[in-house]
Amino acid sequence: MSLPIHFSAEVAEARAKGGALVALESTIITHGMPWPQNLETAQQVEQTVRQAGATPATIAVLAGRLHVGLEPAELKALARAKDVAKVSRADLAVCMARGGNGATTVAATMIAAHLAGIEVFATGGIGGVHKGAETSFDISADLQELAQTPVTVVCAGAKAILDLPKTFEVLETLGVPVIALGQDVLPAFWSARSELAAPLRMDSADEIADAMRMRRALGLPGGQLVANPIPAEAEISADALAPVITQAQAEADAAGVSAKAVTPFLLQRIFELTEGRSLEANIALVLNNARLAAAIAGCLASKQ
Repeated sequence: MSLPIHFSAEVAEARAKGGALVALESTIITHGMPWPQNLETAQQVEQTVRQAGATPATIAVLAGRLHVGLEPAELKALARAKDVAKVSRADLAVCMARGGNGATTVAATMIAAHLAGIEVFATGGIGGVHKGAETSFDISADLQELAQTPVTVVCAGAKAILDLPKTFEVLETLGVPVIALGQDVLPAFWSARSELAAPLRMDSADEIADAMRMRRALGLPGGQLVANPIPAEAEISADALAPVITQAQAEADAAGVSAKAVTPFLLQRIFELTEGRSLEANIALVLNNARLAAAIAGCLASKQ
């Protein structure tokens, strides 16, 4: 059976020339931001990658085909689409086999990037261990994916709505290198700093690329998680966010929100409760991650 994978014209050209490529997810478009900010942000992120010297490859499932890179019209249609499945490792194949439309999570984007030979992926924040997981067992598949798929993922840390200590404990257990850029503590998505010490620190894109090449040479499975702090001018302090997150979580619990619906629900309520500040911060951190990912991809491409 041949793999139904389609490359955009821009991505196909970059692949043919051995250029630097950066994978981008699509759940941030369909489940993470409202229209029209979702389209505007997706276009900004792609353009940021280009300006930093790499080619963006936004990934999604359209009519059962795995698209690596979206044409402008496809990106706009996805941003306005309703009832798009949120696909991860467990349901990616089913969505494709049924000819459906799917927005890729971190895990599914990593799978697609690896299939396409793309080693670097920029996102906002990874999924992880949800609060109350000791009874709900709600743990994102993103963590297992980082342990088995060789892609460097650039994020602003795990989403702040999660149980951050447990999330990073699981990553340690799975043997995933967690690298903070330029600081000794982990960032916490909307906040540049948390109270958690960074397991590893690196100070440049070139160092991070060298570590990825060394993992490849050693035959180590899995990728790297690069935690890139949000720019100071865009951050929201952890102290200001704590009561907001607590309120949103309580509302989710009261409404019986569970499984894949939890994160979109919480992000929407935090957007409302912060009067849009969380969305502004989210956009800033995604653009910042895109710049770093493009720099890492450029370092990898220059030393193949």
